[in-house]
Amino acid sequence: MTRNPVQVAAGIIRREDSQGERFFITRRHAKQHQGNKWEFPGGKVEQGETPEESLSRELFEEIGIKVISSTLLTRIEHDYGDKVVHLMFYIVDVFEGQPTGLEGQEAAWVTREELLRLKFPEANRPILSLL
Repeated sequence: MTRNPVQVAAGIIRREDSQGERFFITRRHAKQHQGNKWEFPGGKVEQGETPEESLSRELFEEIGIKVISSTLLTRIEHDYGDKVVHLMFYIVDVFEGQPTGLEGQEAAWVTREELLRLKFPEANRPILSLL
């Protein structure tokens, strides 16, 4: 039986401030797949949407920002056993609004070093290495 991968667009939202480069991440709710782990926000690409459209829609719905500019960083396919995901990670460094967890999820701006100490889904490991 062949499983169709779930297409997901995720945003690596970053900014520079007086303390250096920071990344915005959110924590998955306990009942979600890969629950209680940190992630780069985003979500499933819906039928008829491009990954870029999905990224913009998901980031607006989940964290309240309007994407002005994004650049594809990489694509990763990962098999969790119970589902296969095809992740498209975009660098988002031009946006409007202040990101916050609009769906009750924990959220934080973290440094590159902090990213490496947090627990992320297995599929995110290559991204952490790239950053």
